[in-house]
Amino acid sequence: MLQKTRIIGIDPGSRCTGYGVIDSDGLRHSYVTSGFVKIAGDELPDRLGMIFEEISLIIEKWQPQSMGIEQVFVNKNVDSALKLGQARGAAICAGTNAKLDVGEYTPRAIKKAVVGNGSADKQQIQQMMKLLLKLDFLPQSDEADGLAIALCHATHMNIKSLGIATKVRGGRWR
Repeated sequence: MLQKTRIIGIDPGSRCTGYGVIDSDGLRHSYVTSGFVKIAGDELPDRLGMIFEEISLIIEKWQPQSMGIEQVFVNKNVDSALKLGQARGAAICAGTNAKLDVGEYTPRAIKKAVVGNGSADKQQIQQMMKLLLKLDFLPQSDEADGLAIALCHATHMNIKSLGIATKVRGGRWR
């Protein structure tokens, strides 16, 4: 029998941070919990502190062994990307503070892993999380993204453990 690993996926945001926790043996995945943290306050340092504290509490409560997180992408608004990067850093610090291994994934890689299409929209991700994890509810968008990141991380962990993956330029696994 394959060893189960508890994985937390984090969809970072400076106003709303989604998370999803699953158990996975690499082939089968089961839902544990999910949700989102609404970040209050006007000052960015206060919001970053809240992200760190809330993610730390979630990690303490659900005891994951590994963490996946979405990488930052820059679209048109550089200021938003910088704030997202800082929110991501606060979440990563919570994970590394709890001694979790952290895997980072592009939005496209996450969508491709769970929907099969790197251009999938939010509704497709929500529907796939409901279907793949046999949920009796449609997860909110941020929590669905957190679950998708956890599933993507589980898939990549399984590929690496089987020795199928090879590291390519840029530090990515293929």
